[in-house]
Order: sequence, then C-alpha cells, then structure tokens
Amino acid sequence: MIERKCNNWCFNKDVEAEVTAPGLSRKVLAFCDEAMVVENTFEVGAIGSMHSHPHTQITYVVKGAFRYTIGEETYVVKAGDTLLKQNSVMHGCECIEAGILVDFFTPMREDFIK
Repeated sequence: MIERKCNNWCFNKDVEAEVTAPGLSRKVLAFCDEAMVVENTFEVGAIGSMHSHPHTQITYVVKGAFRYTIGEETYVVKAGDTLLKQNSVMHGCECIEAGILVDFFTPMREDFIK
C-alpha cells in the first residue's frame, strides 16, 4: 500500500478491502502525508467502536443509516449527511441499514497503511 502514497490516481476496483471488524471492511484510497480518503463498508449491526485519534476526520454517508455518537451527542445519519470529528474527540457508530461511509483524514492515518 505504501507504494500508492502520493499517487495522483487511485481506482477503487484496484484496492483490496481489509476486514477490520465483524461486518466491517475498509479500503484505504488516495493518500499523502497531509490527507487520506478511506471507504468503509458496513453490514447491518456492524459496530465502529468508540475511539479517538489525533486527526481531524470528516465522514460522508454514501448510503445506509448509522446511529453515530460524537462526544456526548448521538444522531441517526443517512445518505448525504456529513460529520466532523475534531482531534481527540471520542466517536463511534452502529450500522442500522447496510451502507458505506467515506472518511477524510488530516493528516493521513499512518496506522492504516502497512
């Protein structure tokens, strides 16, 4: 994956998904030191466990429905919604309708590349 760092083009069909939890897979798409795009595919009932990290993260809901918690607030989000998770704020979700989330990180998540 590191060989794709800073490539101008990243075709989704060429990126292998990694299973990260039951019912949850991740594709690390385009990235460089300053930013990263990640596609997450969820089955109903899959959990994105509560966590925090020192990265700013914006999530775009491509499809599906998710019960999402950021800090002390919880809402159901659906296709077209976006969420902002600032540095070190706890967040997580539960998939209530199978779907896809696209995450944008700054800086990139070095822990996501091998």
